Amino acid sequence: MQTTQTDPIIAEVRAARDAHAARFGYDVAEIFRDIRAMQDASGSEYVCHPARRVVTMPDDSPSP
Repeated sequence: MQTTQTDPIIAEVRAARDAHAARFGYDVAEIFRDIRAMQDASGSEYVCHPARRVVTMPDDSPSP
């Protein structure tokens, strides 16, 4: 039987993410507003690329 090991770095990231979400009552809109405010306050330039179009090939048919 294989046992699952907890990666300490992943555990720390998840704990930080949970603590941040808890500050806003797990309200996604409030969490997003806070992250956006932190981005604005940082003075860094954030790049947002437009979504790429899906290109289908003529012989592209769904599998049964």
